[in-house]
Amino acid sequence: MAQAMTADLSRSEARRVVLAAQGFDRPRPKRPAGAREIARTIRQLGLLQIDFVNVLAPAHYQVPFSRLGPYRRGHLDDLIYRRREFTEQWAREASIVPMETWPLLRHRMEHHRARPWGFDEILEKHPGYADWVLEQVRARGPLLAEDLPEGVGKIRRLEGWHSSVPRAALEAHFGRGLLAIADRRPNFARTYDLAERVIPAEHHGRRVEREEAQRELLRMAARALGIGTADDLADYYRMPLKEARPRLAELAAAGDVREVRVAGWRAPAYLHRAARVPPVIDAASLLSPFDPVIWHRPRAERLFEFAYRIEIFVPEPQRRWGYYVLPFLLGERLVARVDLKADRAARRLAVPAAYLETGADGAEVAQALAGELWAWAGWLGLETVTVEKKHGAFARQLAAALGKSRG
Repeated sequence: MAQAMTADLSRSEARRVVLAAQGFDRPRPKRPAGAREIARTIRQLGLLQIDFVNVLAPAHYQVPFSRLGPYRRGHLDDLIYRRREFTEQWAREASIVPMETWPLLRHRMEHHRARPWGFDEILEKHPGYADWVLEQVRARGPLLAEDLPEGVGKIRRLEGWHSSVPRAALEAHFGRGLLAIADRRPNFARTYDLAERVIPAEHHGRRVEREEAQRELLRMAARALGIGTADDLADYYRMPLKEARPRLAELAAAGDVREVRVAGWRAPAYLHRAARVPPVIDAASLLSPFDPVIWHRPRAERLFEFAYRIEIFVPEPQRRWGYYVLPFLLGERLVARVDLKADRAARRLAVPAAYLETGADGAEVAQALAGELWAWAGWLGLETVTVEKKHGAFARQLAAALGKSRG
């Protein structure tokens, strides 16, 4: 039985509220999760942030695993691209959202800035090309960027994975809600189609006023987090804080959230009306760098006293922890961080480094983490787990626990 909520919460209570709201208050299914459980998990979270760094597995596939354990990744793809219960759109960066969320983001689409930055000016200079791209999709159906000629030539200083004018033009139309993502190819390349052919009519035709949409997005953020400061809740869907504050006041007046104080937090917090504080959280899960529990780094540090930074873009000599480091959640605490790499050629899950957090019990953490690493290895189709022991006592403890726990 959950404890009754009080007006002021300890940091431990706040952690348990968040972890319960995020789906860590129940054991993982004993059998592999199916599409229905995956869909329920995404709706509970509100969205999955997309990241295709494939050192381990793309981040948006990791997030359901942390809550559900092994599942067939194809189930998630089917929910998005075949069953069309979810779709891609800019929500918190590039994201997977329920179809019913799409109209809540329309006011942003209308003011979307094309990426790479500065491409809006190029489209303005070549309106005929932008219109031609849209007409090609209308006439030919779903298209890849490679299905279109370069048109006005290469753009200099493109950022990230934008490599051509066609790709950037398709992305601009997608960001503005004219196109939607119809499918992903095995190499993760997007196919684009007219939004009205991807988004069901009931959602595509729905118009939501800006302030109403903001209230609903913040209501969803509060439900997904359970508790958070104004900054936490605004960050969940990347809403400007100055726009979020009046909407949160309206939600408080309506009784959807109420203002409370959390021990050690400088700013007041907003507690969702359905939030609860379980007496205990019994979790043992590795968390993606883009997991909602930790994606807002200031909140992760405030909740867990855990300073976290992904170091993919940090030069190797300057990295403190490793290239692709995942925090390990045990109970209600983040107790370790592990650098991981799926060595698919050797069919092994490599652990270049593992570090224990101050105050955590090394033997207990190593045993629980070993079980989680074997679960991840099985899910990724890998046969072994190997730990480099050069980083200290905990790595050696973990290597020993892995040997004992195998099978």
